[in-house]
Amino acid sequence: MYIIPILIIILDQLTKYFSVVNLEGEAPIVLIENFLQLNYVRNYGAAFGIMNSQRTFFLIITIIIVFGIIFYINKYNNTKIMNYSLVMIIGGAIGNFIDRLRVGYVIDFIDVNFGEVYDFPVFNIADSFIVIGTILLVILVMTDNYEDKGKE
Repeated sequence: MYIIPILIIILDQLTKYFSVVNLEGEAPIVLIENFLQLNYVRNYGAAFGIMNSQRTFFLIITIIIVFGIIFYINKYNNTKIMNYSLVMIIGGAIGNFIDRLRVGYVIDFIDVNFGEVYDFPVFNIADSFIVIGTILLVILVMTDNYEDKGKE
């Protein structure tokens, strides 16, 4: 199961490398007019740029969260899907952690907007896995499907 975060980290770092090489200092690459473009952005904060320039805080909190999740996975009888949601969060968190540690900010490049209605904040692959893992986690907890009740 721990291969999943490794694959997420590799995919995240490769796509960020691509964005630095091909997008930094360049005009955005439009993939779908008025919806999806690739646009290099340096994010010095957290999701959507909140808590700007709190690098040390994010490095420390990421370490605590990753080790907390690993402890939780190993201590409790979770369903497989619960563990998958948690390792997706780990992979995404470590992907952004590497950026903060290596360059001092998170590299974002996926830019989605809904025409004139809403311009979604720019994000990356790591962010996507954190969000997917978190949504899945919330659904599992709300439906009481996070614990493997067949094992004691």
